[in-house]
This record gives sequence, structure tokens and C-alpha cells, in this order.
Amino acid sequence: MRVSEFWELADAVFGSAYSRTYARELSLTALDSLTPQAALEAGVAPRVVWHAWCDEAQVPLADRAGRDPARIVPPRR
Repeated sequence: MRVSEFWELADAVFGSAYSRTYARELSLTALDSLTPQAALEAGVAPRVVWHAWCDEAQVPLADRAGRDPARIVPPRR
């Protein structure tokens, strides 16, 4: 997953009006309390950040690809 794909998914799942704010403010327990944005800036792989963010926000697996049924979210490593 590229960073651009990460942000596309964030906008699709959390809404374009809230995704950037949410990414700056939500601490991810699985990533030593880093925010999604801070984790990306620290070099954590976007797919790892995506799954940690979705886990923390309790996004169901079926909803993690956003509204595009053809989009495939890379699995956890």
C-alpha cells in the first residue's frame, strides 16, 4: 500500500472532512500511542498503520476498503 492509497482509504472510510484531523489526534495503542500521521512520518508501513487505525476505531473488516467494492486492502503482515 502506498501512502496515497492510505489517504484515499482514510477519506473513504472516515470521511474527507474528518480523516486528516482524526489522523492527527487519535493515538494508536498498537503503535506505541503514535497517531496515524505520526506513525507514517516515523516510517511505519502504511498497511500496518491502516490496520492499527481501523482496529482502534473498530472499523469492521468489511468496511476497511471504503465504498469501492473492487478495492482490495492489503492484508496484515
